[in-house]
Amino acid sequence: MVVAGGGARRLGGADKPALTVGARTLLDRVLAACPDATTTVVVGPRRSTYRPVTWALESPRGGGPLAALDAGLAHVRAETVLVLSADLPFLRASTVRALLRAATGSDGEGAVAHDGRDQPLLAAYGAEPLRRELALLHAEHGTLAHLPLRLLLPGLRLHRMPTEDAVDCDTWDDLAAARARIREHGSVLDEWIAAVKAELGVELDVDTSGLLDLARDAAHGVARPAAPLTTFLVGYAAAARGDGSPEAVAEAARKAAELAKRWEAESETDDR
Repeated sequence: MVVAGGGARRLGGADKPALTVGARTLLDRVLAACPDATTTVVVGPRRSTYRPVTWALESPRGGGPLAALDAGLAHVRAETVLVLSADLPFLRASTVRALLRAATGSDGEGAVAHDGRDQPLLAAYGAEPLRRELALLHAEHGTLAHLPLRLLLPGLRLHRMPTEDAVDCDTWDDLAAARARIREHGSVLDEWIAAVKAELGVELDVDTSGLLDLARDAAHGVARPAAPLTTFLVGYAAAARGDGSPEAVAEAARKAAELAKRWEAESETDDR
């Protein structure tokens, strides 16, 4: 369940989940971190998303995160529900899976990310304990609307999981920092590949370093324009002749790399 409402006051009322980091919306980046989800509920106004989701609205609209959780739970049938805010640009699938393992593998009622403080919108809860606490809060206060989110956790037995993924975008400075971070030397290539795969609807993990080595060999042994054309043909061949799997890509890349080496060796022989 992704909580994607809120007024984004510190962003001047901007539609925060629709803001982009690395040319992908914040909402899509969060959805991409949940590739194993069988059902995804997004609580908030309908927006364009790169994959289908179930939409829900809190009552009253703009009623805050507890009202949003209550609305989303109406669509949940699973025993465990992952709860995320829609403004986590660096959320990783590995963190999502770790939260789910911690939530289902302990005697508690869920697991919450902790980065010095609990992050209730980066957590996995037992669905029934979550319903129980929301019902108790509703009975105590007469409504869930506009209640502080911190009221949710004290009644739940939760495993605390340290994480670095709880970076959010509450201000324009936060957004600018996130956009700068993805362009850092150590991460820009992975971010770009993830963005391209999302844009093209490709769910495929490939050996990036292997493809880069192939491009280098083609550029050095043949000609610089051969690098992008060769890697394109490798992908095309893997899809056309194989099953498009990482193994098919690797086999096509191996053949092309061997061809580039034979091409270069022949050229060196002629030069002598």
